[in-house]
Amino acid sequence: MLRVESISVSFGGLRALDDVSLEVGQGQFVTVVGPNGAGKTTLFKTISGTVEPSGGKIVFGGRDLLSYQAAERPHFGIAHVPEGRKVFGPMTVLENIEMGASTKAGQGEWTANLERIYTIFPVLHERREQLAGTLSGGEQQMVAIARGLASSPQLLMLDEPSMGLSPTMADVIFDSIKQLHRELALTILLVEQRVAEALEHCDYGYVLETGRVVLKGSLDQLSADDRVRQAYLGM
Repeated sequence: MLRVESISVSFGGLRALDDVSLEVGQGQFVTVVGPNGAGKTTLFKTISGTVEPSGGKIVFGGRDLLSYQAAERPHFGIAHVPEGRKVFGPMTVLENIEMGASTKAGQGEWTANLERIYTIFPVLHERREQLAGTLSGGEQQMVAIARGLASSPQLLMLDEPSMGLSPTMADVIFDSIKQLHRELALTILLVEQRVAEALEHCDYGYVLETGRVVLKGSLDQLSADDRVRQAYLGM
């Protein structure tokens, strides 16, 4: 479904991404983990089109994404839930979710998508008329994910969904992501610093450090790697 080939990104002469390649197959749950400053968010922004690479290729559903502007890419089925949630505080929960339904698929499947969203996140139904800026951090993260789901994505990209949340609320968010993958067979690409949780249910994972992929493999392969166990799993 998604193929990133030898992508490089530079800012002011510094390499944020250096020859990064990864693949996400249809229906897979793929995780990218690594420390702060590794280039994880830059990778997501490059896929969604808000950062331009200096080299490489990105193919999604057979399309060369680098030939299309950022505004066009959601219409191909890519939903990017950004780091830090980025909800529209002065708008209601429902209005925020509606902002995601700007794609043709999202408009055509609005009723069904909204029903799914409220099933997965019942608190959003209860608070649909409440201003998003008055919600807790965890509830705002639910809104951000719901906004992505409203576009009827083929690929849901989640950037640090547990950031700033309590351990309990982070667990709730992870459970909802697992539910989306399991019940909707949704393809998910997750960037996360909570490595143990991120790797627990993924099909395949990549470890990104200083802009380069240093390790990759299945859950079993990564969990058995001494470097991952020591640096990321505290073992």
